[in-house]
Amino acid sequence: MKNRQNALTAALTGLSPAVWGSTYLVTTELLPPDRPLLATTVRALPGGLFLLALGRKLPVGIWWWRALVLGVLNIGAFNFLLFVAAYRLPGGIAGVILSAQPMAVVVLAALLVGERIRPVHALACAMGTGGVVLLVFKGTASLDTVGVLAAVGGALCMASGITLTKRWGRPEGVSLLTSTGWQLTAGGLVLLPFWLSLEDLPDALTGSNAIGFAYLITLGSVLSYIVWFRGIERLPAVAVSFLALGSPVVATLLGYLVKDQTLSALQIVGMAVILLAVVLGQPKPPGPKSPARCWSLRTRPLQSPRGLHTCRRVGSTPPNQPQGRTN
Repeated sequence: MKNRQNALTAALTGLSPAVWGSTYLVTTELLPPDRPLLATTVRALPGGLFLLALGRKLPVGIWWWRALVLGVLNIGAFNFLLFVAAYRLPGGIAGVILSAQPMAVVVLAALLVGERIRPVHALACAMGTGGVVLLVFKGTASLDTVGVLAAVGGALCMASGITLTKRWGRPEGVSLLTSTGWQLTAGGLVLLPFWLSLEDLPDALTGSNAIGFAYLITLGSVLSYIVWFRGIERLPAVAVSFLALGSPVVATLLGYLVKDQTLSALQIVGMAVILLAVVLGQPKPPGPKSPARCWSLRTRPLQSPRGLHTCRRVGSTPPNQPQGRTN
């Protein structure tokens, strides 16, 4: 039963990276061009404020800075660094570097959460990165130092955010919707000054722009992050980190289906390798329970008339035999 619940939770949580994989298509097809910070800020801040208004509860005490840290790691800094890496690193290099974040989660979860490192985790990490290489890397590309640092920073932000969200959880009496609102609002507020200082407002918004922003706020932010943080609560941090590898798979499939991009045999192999890595990274199913044993030094197993094993003390009267009689 527990294994089935974990599988269902993993499948539901995996929908969030799938939705995030569609963000590139929505951004390029529906949003104003060359406005990455606008897209990221609008994606986080309105949804966060909506959840805050819905929950009507602000952080208290230590949770002020915890919500800020989690909002920066999971949303603000991660999305900012992700866009910087994507703009400065061609050929899918950013995706390859970001795919290494499960390696960081394996280490951080062992140190901060106490999750055990299993040999299969190393295999799954290697397969995940290798699958992303087959999926998105195209030829040789020059490496920009700022882009590489941004991609590494994004991977570390995501890994740290997953692990600390698992370690800290949420305050007693605070709903998942409210805690998600805290993080989205904090992440959006951190992004706001960067957007206002680095980008101009678009001259006008079209109907397509409105549809794109509505998609990012609802599915791409509020609903997907609620599901994502729910998964972190219920699954090991390492298992959740591997689910994030589904984003490049969905992005590639949407490019093939919607934008008529080619899909090579190597890319199909890469998808299969990624999916196998995700499966290997999930919790190990519990083994069969061993039969009950009698551990007392003064007891030994006894076969009852119904074929059930019971225990009796050595030298005591066997069941169903009156006291004082001997065989």
